[in-house]
Amino acid sequence: MSFHQQVVVDCRGHLLGRLASIVAKELLNGQQVVCVRSEDINISGSLYRAKLKYANFKRKHTNSNPRHGPFHQRAPAKILWRTVRGMVPHKTARGAAALDRLKCFEGIPHPFDRKKRMVVPQALKVLRLRPERRFCKLGDLASEFGWKHKDLIKRLEDQRKVKSEAFHKKKTAATRARSDAVKKVKVSAEDQKILEAAGFA
Repeated sequence: MSFHQQVVVDCRGHLLGRLASIVAKELLNGQQVVCVRSEDINISGSLYRAKLKYANFKRKHTNSNPRHGPFHQRAPAKILWRTVRGMVPHKTARGAAALDRLKCFEGIPHPFDRKKRMVVPQALKVLRLRPERRFCKLGDLASEFGWKHKDLIKRLEDQRKVKSEAFHKKKTAATRARSDAVKKVKVSAEDQKILEAAGFA
């Protein structure tokens, strides 16, 4: 990615580890990254296999007092955040500053639904995973382990998609109208000379 003020990544259809590694590198380079729709991230391997892995991870806790950690986050955005944290030297000042540049969300909340969203081709499931291989969604794994907001996020996303489609139709109609108007416009010979002199011929 070239440097921008802030990059909004639409995580839908990306593979978890590949996306996290690219995001981690960008963060360490000083880029602000916002990851939206983290519940639609894919993980290679079946849901059954992912559940076995997560159950194994859940068993790991401080023996004398489990409240001391490690903490097992259930929300997809937090799972993504922790995956990125594992790829960043988060105990140094540089790593901590890099993690502060990352924001993760389920769905696409308000300010980011109006912004241009990117994909990361190197991490897309359709380009990186053979079609016959099994995969699962992070949202499904999270809801199996106690994430309670899957239905809420789905409802909010359905509402957002209706608005988004209306906006897109309006925008395409306006673009088409403008291009038609540009084709139809007639310019007098005098004005044409002035345009040519200004470099708009």
